[in-house]
Amino acid sequence: MNRNTFSEKPHNYVDARPQYPDELYQWIVEHCSHRDLAWDCATGNGQAAVSLSPYFKSVVATDISEEQISHGMQRENVQYLTRTAENSGFDDGSVDLISVAQALHWFDYSKFWPEVIRVAQPGSLFCAWGYAWMESTPLVDQKLIAPFKAVIEPHWASNNKLLWDGYRPEDIQFPFTPLKTPKFEIEIKWTLDQLLQYMMTWSAYKICQKDEESVSALNRIVSEITDLMPREERVQVRMPLTVIAGYIKA
Repeated sequence: MNRNTFSEKPHNYVDARPQYPDELYQWIVEHCSHRDLAWDCATGNGQAAVSLSPYFKSVVATDISEEQISHGMQRENVQYLTRTAENSGFDDGSVDLISVAQALHWFDYSKFWPEVIRVAQPGSLFCAWGYAWMESTPLVDQKLIAPFKAVIEPHWASNNKLLWDGYRPEDIQFPFTPLKTPKFEIEIKWTLDQLLQYMMTWSAYKICQKDEESVSALNRIVSEITDLMPREERVQVRMPLTVIAGYIKA
């Protein structure tokens, strides 16, 4: 991407993004032999960092975007720093967990993986996860989600395909033996308005705002669905998670 769309209106991002399931964090913690320091890399609004904070003495949450971390969720043992994924500033062998939520597909792997290995204690856990698409009711799937995705499809950055393809180890140059992970998913009841607000946080949506034809098409889609159901009506939304994890060797 040529610009960091996630820095734009970060408060909207905080409000609109769904929470990851507690079962995911419990699985992560069960696979951590030490719980002194966790590094939540590319933390965004700090959602994963604060969810991990009850389990670790300290969580350091880093992000390249000062705007995002200025809106980070606050906890006593969570510290926010503006750092890149490839240059974290941690001491050698100091970290017990490296977590990456919804961001692994943006990194320079030739620099990121050596940084992970450098900062991790031997045997520490690396875990990254993300969600791509979602499912709802047949009406919402057919009249909103599918046509909305079709309009913004040309505006997605190519990096997103790494997540859509499930973070295949060969694609992300994963240097560790992948652990077998359970299936996790986000299940949430949103109003139609909340769902729309979430979809408007997508990077491709933000980029396509410069294209008048795309904007016009999206406005028609929103108008048609809101004619069929009220904005305050709640619908079930399901988002399967892609998870890749492995123990970090010395």
